[in-house]
Order: sequence, then structure tokens, then C-alpha cells
Amino acid sequence: MSTEKSEAIVIRQADFSESSRVVTLFTREFGKISCLAKGAKRLRNAFEGSLDLLSECRIVFIRKQTGGLDLLTEAQLVQRFQPASKSLLHLYGGYYIAELLNSLTEEHDPHTELYTSAAHALESLSSPQSPVTAIFRFELTILYEIGQLPDFRTCTICHSTISLDDQSRFWVSESGLICSRCGHSDYQQSAIESGTIAVILKLIESDIAKLDRLVISDRQSKEIRRILNAIIASILGRRPKTAALLKF
Repeated sequence: MSTEKSEAIVIRQADFSESSRVVTLFTREFGKISCLAKGAKRLRNAFEGSLDLLSECRIVFIRKQTGGLDLLTEAQLVQRFQPASKSLLHLYGGYYIAELLNSLTEEHDPHTELYTSAAHALESLSSPQSPVTAIFRFELTILYEIGQLPDFRTCTICHSTISLDDQSRFWVSESGLICSRCGHSDYQQSAIESGTIAVILKLIESDIAKLDRLVISDRQSKEIRRILNAIIASILGRRPKTAALLKF
């Protein structure tokens, strides 16, 4: 057993006993971990309210070498998740991020960039601005980090570069794009505006600071939502439960 320290985001909680909880954390250095937090349900406990869902904290835990739960020994609150006032969309966006982190990542598989993206997305959801851009950016980042992000520049069939003036299609079963030349009625596919592909590429490639100025039309938002829903559902074999709460 070894003692480790890390920054972490609380992504799930479950009761373990009358006084303790199992807490799932997505950490900067170690990826997703599951820890036993002894005494966490007591009114007065050693964790000082730092284990609320989506809170960011600094933790100390004892890592078990032979499997089983790690043991959480300390947690110091850095920032509590506070969604924009009276906005259910901002609140549900946070729940959705937690579900994706829990469902799409493996135990003890670190992704530093994904941690940074999640923390930034939660910070954005605490502001009154629209959460759409932050959620899309996070989804694309997690798909990239787990090796499941489609190539939005190349045709899945002929591997030619897709120009933005081409009427491309999204091929559902292969989670990729098809150029107009390769489109076939046998494929389960749906048309995508060239402007939507351009927005997706900006979401993937632009610095986070520049995305505050990115304008996404309602039609583009709906197309991106449809594409990302299809990709994530294909990976999980189901649609995330909280996805239905995101009304955009």
C-alpha cells in the first residue's frame, strides 16, 4: 500500500454503511478511482463537506495494490460546484459531465487534459453564459482522450479530405463522415451542414479562451447534439441517463 496525493473531482457517491460512503473520484494524476470514505455520513467528519457531487478537492488516499477500494484519508475543498442560479440546464450539464467521466473512463487510467477540461467545463457551468459550448467541448475532449473521436476531415470510406462545401453525411454505425460521392442508401446516415463541421473543428482545435466568442446557431447545435449522442450511445451501448435532460 502507498499513500498518494492528487486533485480530484467527485463524480459519484454511494452508501457503504451507516457511517461511510464509497466515493468515485476523477483525479488529475491517477484518473478514476473508487475510495472508501470512512465516517463521511456523520454530521461531523474529517472531510469538511468536500465530498459533495462535482466538488473539486485535494485528496490524500491509500492506494490498495491488490485491488479493492482505495482508502480516502483526507479531502480539502478547493471549489464547490455552484451551477448558474435557477438554471436546470447548467445543473444537468454538471450531472452529465459526471456521468460521462464515470462511464467512459477506466480505473487508474490518468488523463491530465481531460481533468483540466472537466474542471473548466464545471467552472463555465457556474456562470450565467450558455453552457452549450462548454458541454460540447468536454464531450469532444473525452472522446479524443479515450481514442473514440471521429475524423471530421476525412471520408470514412474513401479516406479523401472532405471540403466544407461538400454535402457530407454522418454514418451512424461507423461514427464517421461520408463524402457526397460515397453516400449510399444502404447506409444509416444523416446530412450535416458544412457550417456544423466547421464549428466542430473549432471546438476541437481552438484554445479554450477563444471559444467564448464562438457562435453556434440553433440548427448547428441540434446537429452536433445528434452526432455526439449517436457516438456516445454507440460506445456505451446505451444513451447516458442524463443526456435526456439536456434540452438543446
